[in-house]
Amino acid sequence: MTSGCVYSCCTSKASMAGILRRAFGLKQTLRFAKVSPPCRLLAPENNSAASCNLYVSGSGARALTTKKAEKSKSAAPERLPFSRVTEEDVEYFRSILPGRTITDPDLLESNNVDWLKSVKGSSEVLLRPQTTAEVSQILRYCNSRNLAVNPQGGNTGLVGGSVPVYDEIILSTSLMNNVLSFDGVSGILTCQAGCVLENLSLYLEERDYIMPLDLGAKGSCHIGGNVATNAGGLRLLRYGSLRGTVLGLEVVLADGRVLDCLATLRKDNTGYDLKQLFIGSEGTLGVITAVSILCPRKPVSVNVVFLGCETFEQLLKTFQLCRGMLGEILSAFEFLDSECMRLLNTHLKLPNPISDCPFYIVIETAGSDPNHDSEKLHHFLEEAMNTCVVTDGTVATEKSKIKALWSMRERVTEALTHDGFTYKYDISLPVEQIYQLVTDMRAHLGDRARSVVGYGHVGDGNLHLNITSPAKNPALLAAIEPFVYEWTATRRAASARSTAWA
Repeated sequence: MTSGCVYSCCTSKASMAGILRRAFGLKQTLRFAKVSPPCRLLAPENNSAASCNLYVSGSGARALTTKKAEKSKSAAPERLPFSRVTEEDVEYFRSILPGRTITDPDLLESNNVDWLKSVKGSSEVLLRPQTTAEVSQILRYCNSRNLAVNPQGGNTGLVGGSVPVYDEIILSTSLMNNVLSFDGVSGILTCQAGCVLENLSLYLEERDYIMPLDLGAKGSCHIGGNVATNAGGLRLLRYGSLRGTVLGLEVVLADGRVLDCLATLRKDNTGYDLKQLFIGSEGTLGVITAVSILCPRKPVSVNVVFLGCETFEQLLKTFQLCRGMLGEILSAFEFLDSECMRLLNTHLKLPNPISDCPFYIVIETAGSDPNHDSEKLHHFLEEAMNTCVVTDGTVATEKSKIKALWSMRERVTEALTHDGFTYKYDISLPVEQIYQLVTDMRAHLGDRARSVVGYGHVGDGNLHLNITSPAKNPALLAAIEPFVYEWTATRRAASARSTAWA
């Protein structure tokens, strides 16, 4: 049961491990977890020591830089003094994972390269466990041998955090893909962390439930990776973040101990809520192996509206009107700019479903009464047109047409890959400022960039800023950074490289 990303008790670097122990007292906290009712800390079989010497590499490895790396933004951190994999190590892995220890370079190729093909590792060993016990054995052994590990899920991340920096062992969660249980009364799903998000959605839809999150990468991303990055996605406006919907986790720490917090209670006030440490930890605290998550009922009525606006101010007015008039049935409110539409038209041959506009909106409603929902939607659209906050639009109620409209938003990332090398930033901003960064970045870069586009989730103030150039361009990157970070810092925003295509 494993995760699509990593998190280890001791982080991907020795220095980070020290920071965690000093700043959070994590080791002591986990010791107390042994007597806390909601969580159980299980020692691995034949555990000879509780020390934690394995540092898991991954997204955390790129976040921490050595002094030498700091001199060059494009330089990778130096390889830390981990052991090299020997033939004896490979034989051990083959003994516990027969047929699932991969050393063929051709088979390893796709696991060594990220989805954007922007970074590449040189791992020589791919491990594919199927159970939590196997993950525990792997990490306990690697800890004793001081071997670096890079856990990997769907490998859909856009910052290279899911692939090795150097020759780390890749621990893939792709075979940990079983649904463990589902309670049809409470709507609580418990599954292994390697389950693909779309597969879970299909499983639940057959039982009149849905997943509380939806991403453009749903066909490949793993639920463990979603939890590791605290992915928001298209439904956060309606169902909230994973910090609220995830009820429990099972995690294997770097020394092989298993932290069992796989609760299925919506309310649990006993002890520390340790699972919150791992949600959004991005591969620095342990390997998530199982998840329990609260799932909403499948809506009876779903409508999608695609609208056009002349200005971003009109878009914001539409959002205010939408929240007031659609209320409880509002499920998503997404936007993209005209540059995104140009890329969709040019590279993917997707036709604009309405007339050309500077900004486009995708609104989804989901409810239990088709007549009630359509009436509310009709009144909203009538008001939006009468007040001139939107200039054109179209509505879809059939599944195929709904999918077609959503593709205008979900396939922007794909279109960007055809436009050249892409610099991607995922930024949380006050809603009224969400597009200003795109405008300021265009003015700042001028003709040095091929395209500067903005799209994202208006409902939670999340902007996806993307900048393309014909090829990787260090001079362009130097112009983008630190400008983007300084800009966000002055507005008390949150900025990060994008971690999943949403």
